[in-house]
Amino acid sequence: MPAITFLGAAGTVTGSKHLLETGQHRVLIDCGLFQGLKELRLRNWAAFPLDPRRIDAVILTHAHLDHCGYLPRLVAQGFAGRVFCTAGTRDLCSIVLPDSAHIQEEDARHANRHGYSKHQPAFPLYDGIDAARALDRLQPVGYDRPIPVVPGVEVEFINAGHLLGSAYARVRVEEGTGKG
Repeated sequence: MPAITFLGAAGTVTGSKHLLETGQHRVLIDCGLFQGLKELRLRNWAAFPLDPRRIDAVILTHAHLDHCGYLPRLVAQGFAGRVFCTAGTRDLCSIVLPDSAHIQEEDARHANRHGYSKHQPAFPLYDGIDAARALDRLQPVGYDRPIPVVPGVEVEFINAGHLLGSAYARVRVEEGTGKG
């Protein structure tokens, strides 16, 4: 039987990550950074609860950082699958992810220059190279067009009108897909 595990945006409105497991495949729906209070931001540094190499695909609903911003870190940790999103989400991610990496690199440099990090040296959560590698994984898909993500799982993006490229992700799992 397919199962969903809430890895973020549970108990808080940030860090959206939902793991769909079918028994044979693992699909991550959204891949967001935790933002806001320090206790939330520290969750970005915690070990991911699953080896990213075991995730088969990612589905992104939109390009807000709390929905897509963890993607470069996931790729840096070994995720090698495709990331399904709309063309608008891909276009905005091409701005948001490198900008996020730049800010994190600047924050680490500043912490090292002024010695306020408990880590010596301080490192960014991810860098521009990680962001570029994440962008290479993006697979744009049109609205209202069901697309297979992994065997037995398909996604259809429906315009959400939230921001450019945002979508509701209608995910369908074939009956019997959860049998291992």
